Amino acid sequence: MKEKKLVTMDGNEAAAYIAYAFTEVAAIYPITPSSPMAEKTDLWAAKGKKNIFGQPVKLVEMQSEAGAIAAVHGALETGALATSFTSSQGLLLMIPVLHRISGQRHPGVLHVASRTIGTHALSIFGDHSDVMNCRQTGFAMLSTADSQEIMDLAGVAHLAAVKGRIPFIHFFDGFRTSHEISKIEQMDYGDLESLLDRDALADFRANALNPEHPVMRSTVQNPDIYFQVREANNRFYDSLPEIVEYYMEKINNITGHKYKLFNYYGDPDAEDVIIAMGSVSGTVKEAVDYLNSMGRKTGFVQVHLFRPFSFKHFFDALPATVRRISVLDRCKEMGAAGDPLYQDICTAFTGKNSDVLIVGGRYGLSSKDTDPSNIIAVFDNLRSENPQNNFSVGINDDLTYRSLPLGPHVYPDSARQMCFKFWGLGGDGTVGANKNTVEIINTHTSKYGQAYFEYDAKKSLGVTISHLRFSNEPIRSSYFVKHADLLQRTITHIYRITTL
Repeated sequence: MKEKKLVTMDGNEAAAYIAYAFTEVAAIYPITPSSPMAEKTDLWAAKGKKNIFGQPVKLVEMQSEAGAIAAVHGALETGALATSFTSSQGLLLMIPVLHRISGQRHPGVLHVASRTIGTHALSIFGDHSDVMNCRQTGFAMLSTADSQEIMDLAGVAHLAAVKGRIPFIHFFDGFRTSHEISKIEQMDYGDLESLLDRDALADFRANALNPEHPVMRSTVQNPDIYFQVREANNRFYDSLPEIVEYYMEKINNITGHKYKLFNYYGDPDAEDVIIAMGSVSGTVKEAVDYLNSMGRKTGFVQVHLFRPFSFKHFFDALPATVRRISVLDRCKEMGAAGDPLYQDICTAFTGKNSDVLIVGGRYGLSSKDTDPSNIIAVFDNLRSENPQNNFSVGINDDLTYRSLPLGPHVYPDSARQMCFKFWGLGGDGTVGANKNTVEIINTHTSKYGQAYFEYDAKKSLGVTISHLRFSNEPIRSSYFVKHADLLQRTITHIYRITTL
């Protein structure tokens, strides 16, 4: 295994770095919190940075997200590998064309910094309500939890899209992952290029629209044929999980990591298990370690491939000893029998003749902070005499009384971290100074630094809170700093970190 190159970057930059490698045409339109992905792509293309095909990305900025996805569709029709970046309402504007891209089985990829959809109010912050609106589009959906997972797995979306001829949405949590700066291992473009299926790419290009050999497509079909043709696509989606798993194994061989479609963490004989995806994964792992150290038997299943949902791979990951499951969704589907991931898990158990209890709940809407104490409350709910279903955690629901009670605050990884917290005003330089601090420590010491910035929606002159962590080991805490080491001078700050 070659020597690993360590870099400091946030989730957006990690996604843009990988996307650039596989992209020939990028069509963009900015929307918070995904804009930095497009900005990085634009900057690198302007400087002549080359993708794995030895050429700069052709970038075009459209007048709306609807225009951006239309340009992606057009590029794919001509045999070019095309990508876009978006969030929230921007993603919703793309939905009609997403159906067309998947129906024609083009290998396009969207990288989404998942963000709250405007309902009773607008919010620039993160949850999964935007990507959950795309479940019926036919796009495969791949979830990542932190900057390292983005660096390692974003390429799987591109590679599997080409080999399987199914487009992908790769999504991660807006702000919590997209803007969280950390020290990660960088993938090499040469390694990524070696994994690309050139024969599948050649088949895609050979099927492109070309005036030299015109073909008819996108026809209007009547009932005598439409249904059959729609069902004929089943075989491509049925084979996609194996393709994704194949590329995850290839990435594992390069990185030394152990990615699967569903990753299990915890006691091998766990009785109580949480199922979730996204940035809460590190927090759940902390809670699992804490509870298991006290004699509990708990575990966690992290979902990577959300669509197509593979029951086979899910049950391969789930311990046979499980008796109670709590499914956590980061969205609210009003009026539904259950939220999206919860319904998938319930469907997976249909016909299993299983006595496993399954409950579902919501957390983290609009980036509401979710810490280990919240997760412990979810596990405690499973152990209660009458476990509550359709619950919320992290808020006090004093109207419909669905929120779980919280016990004492627990921060299991605090002993191995040094934590800092700085208040400022948007534009006063506090955020920039803290970014520099983390980059200095990450670059010039063996420490791992993490920086997350809590912004006010007003942005300029709104209150900012900088949450900084430093450790001798990779940091998995994806929640606000609650217990900080108070330091007054920057020079003392840097000295204490380096002597940790």
